[in-house]
Amino acid sequence: MAAERASAMPPVQAKELTLTRVAAFPRMRALAWCDDILYASQGYTLLRARMGAGSVEWQAVARYHPTWWRNLSSRSRLTFRLFRDGFHTLAVLASGELVAGVPGAILTLAAGEAEFRVTHKVARGTRPLHIAVTPGDHVFWGEYFDNPQRDAVHIYASSDRGATWNVAYSFRKGAIRHVHNIVYDQWDNCLWILTGDNGPECRILRASCDFRSVDVVLSGNQQTRAVALVPAPDGVYFSSDTPFERNHVYRVDRRGNLGELAELSSSSIYGCRVGDAIFFSTMVEPSPTNVSREVCVYGTANGARWQRLLVYRKDTWPMGLFQYGNAFLPDGRNTSGLLATSTVAVEQADLETSLWHVNVT
Repeated sequence: MAAERASAMPPVQAKELTLTRVAAFPRMRALAWCDDILYASQGYTLLRARMGAGSVEWQAVARYHPTWWRNLSSRSRLTFRLFRDGFHTLAVLASGELVAGVPGAILTLAAGEAEFRVTHKVARGTRPLHIAVTPGDHVFWGEYFDNPQRDAVHIYASSDRGATWNVAYSFRKGAIRHVHNIVYDQWDNCLWILTGDNGPECRILRASCDFRSVDVVLSGNQQTRAVALVPAPDGVYFSSDTPFERNHVYRVDRRGNLGELAELSSSSIYGCRVGDAIFFSTMVEPSPTNVSREVCVYGTANGARWQRLLVYRKDTWPMGLFQYGNAFLPDGRNTSGLLATSTVAVEQADLETSLWHVNVT
């Protein structure tokens, strides 16, 4: 399938979107939703809480025991940022198992257990950016590493709930730099694969869940360099992630038409859906084009009107060492009516998770 550019999106009644802060939790990163349950981490401890009408009560789920020096580095806020400590991604399986990514390893937690175990050591790079799950608890992640020689890049899959891993698909040598994301689309029962970083390496592909068919939908320029993609009933929404051009939000509808929806202040690598509302965040990175020093969260109630809803100022610590300013948005299906944001390297909200009630009028 090849997307066709549409000159304008069909008219939809615009709705107003506002956020009301409910709570904030220091030294915590939100990772994934499972309906109204939010999973988050503090260091190498995984927590969860059910979002209801009362106060948020966090319960410990399990812990991962990293190498000894990461136990030390994860205790300090700045060394935690310097060494990119903690959990980076999490997938919640229907069976109750959990699959997670930490520096250097893929972890699995069996139902009823309290300690993660390593099921795959990451040989290239440090960890995938996201983990995808399809019906039947098949799990996928793509290699994300520097890859200056443009070696072949693999997508790994597990059909036994993260216990073992095999290569499900490979991009040939020279095809791409790395895989940014794999997203399951429940409306088309397919996988969306996002790759980068230059020229024809920038691709948005649609694959069957068994990888028997893999088709390029968009490719060839920096506006198809994307990390965040959010499926919805009317299509898939994605944000561009380029330091060389202005960034935007796009939609590919279910007929394959491409439309540009909004301009963003900087590169974007996280997106999520809360009910019918869709959100993308931006990050602060060194770029001659994206000069903003603000981390922003943009949202829309129904795709018609995009608003800048949250703004954070980058802190003074160097970006190369202590991370770009960013707002992480957790993966998973969210029925809570709340938006969770986890901010890093920003003033007054460094390494903090905030919960926001989503209001639509």
